[in-house]
Amino acid sequence: MKTWQKILGGTAAAAAVSAISVLGGAAVVYQAATKSFSRNRLKTKKRAIAENTADDNAWYLRHDPAEWTQTSLDGLILRASLVEAEKPTKRVAILAHGLGHAREQMIPYARVFHNWGYATLMPDARAHGDSEGHTIGYGWPDRLDYTGWINQVVAKYGDDCEIVLMGISMGAATVMATAGEDLPHNVKAVIADSGYASVLAEARFRIRHKYHLPTYPIVPIADQYSRLAEGYRLSDGNIAEQLRHTHLPLLLIQGANDQTVPVENLDVLYRAAAGPKEKYRDPSAAHIATRETDPVKYDQMVADFLKKYVD
Repeated sequence: MKTWQKILGGTAAAAAVSAISVLGGAAVVYQAATKSFSRNRLKTKKRAIAENTADDNAWYLRHDPAEWTQTSLDGLILRASLVEAEKPTKRVAILAHGLGHAREQMIPYARVFHNWGYATLMPDARAHGDSEGHTIGYGWPDRLDYTGWINQVVAKYGDDCEIVLMGISMGAATVMATAGEDLPHNVKAVIADSGYASVLAEARFRIRHKYHLPTYPIVPIADQYSRLAEGYRLSDGNIAEQLRHTHLPLLLIQGANDQTVPVENLDVLYRAAAGPKEKYRDPSAAHIATRETDPVKYDQMVADFLKKYVD
């Protein structure tokens, strides 16, 4: 009898240790994937600047960007840069950067929109660049931040201004999630390059391919960590579902060699979109590299799309 008690006691102890190990491992993965502190935020800014050409960075500085701020609904001070158009305009592009970068990543895109006569607003996402926050939102809480930027643009440029939302990677998920909210009529079109259809599905993919870990039970546990710590679950971030709630025109772009966001996301998002929609899959481009592959073709595709919806 005592032998069986010892065996059962040992089994229970082993199970408890195993459970603690799983919980601890899930916590480590969750922290690594979502937390960003001051040193990390500085790195995102440096990385974004370093990846641009010297000419693009010089263009940005020459145009003396104005600093904008807003306080998010959960009390964070968020920051953005506004580059005014050369001539008075009612057209404004709001540009959303990708994960692990900052507003400066969007300088090349801002330069193109500037040449088209747009003013451009480039926010730092929460927990990136000069914006506050310790938790990366992967586009989900960010959608509410972007409604704040949209309202500021309308307040400055007037009720007849026309707004285009464009994002890459996490920024693409952000602008698509934003599109599903109750937005003013000023928002005319959305461009999403290399965005994912679900925060939870993207988390599963990254855990398998970046951390080389099993998704179960890590992802369900991380989902609950997020609920307890941030007030929303990773599974709440259903980007495709947001597209079912908007009739805004949508242009989807992705490279067929994307190793960061599974290529099937392009079709999932396209099927979900309820409004006018177009998609382009570059046959060879990697993640957010379609423009790099052929800038002239890329810019013309975006221009042709916008001509249909922006005066």
